[in-house]
Amino acid sequence: MTANTTTATETEAALNIDGEHIFHLAIPTDDIDAAEAFYIDGMGAKKARRKDDRLTMDFYGDQIVCHKASPEDIDEDVTMYPRHFGMTFTDEADFEALVERAETHDLPFFEEPMRRFEGEHDEHRTFFLRDPSNNLLEFKWYENNENMY
Repeated sequence: MTANTTTATETEAALNIDGEHIFHLAIPTDDIDAAEAFYIDGMGAKKARRKDDRLTMDFYGDQIVCHKASPEDIDEDVTMYPRHFGMTFTDEADFEALVERAETHDLPFFEEPMRRFEGEHDEHRTFFLRDPSNNLLEFKWYENNENMY
């Protein structure tokens, strides 16, 4: 076997990621102040740092960075599919707390809280928010956590 050749077993071992890690997501914003108001003040994310061209946050344990974009780079007409991001909760109380926070802070719902696939194995509650730069965020809670994936 040459130095550049690996077996399936070696590849699988290389993909086994141990240890703590966080997910990182970079999204566009044309207004850093509005992004800070939405994510920090409205949603309760923690500000890590702010620069002229970006806002970095701890978004419930993961990292979101809002990068400054020109207004013409912001999608005007957005749809849920194919592009959105969000979080799936394992605890219904956490899901409910975020719904309540969104309502209390008058965050713009793109889709109000609803139940999807009622009576099916992947039944879940969900809602979508729209941030000031038209990024869509989906939040879910499954009746059965085994169906999250």
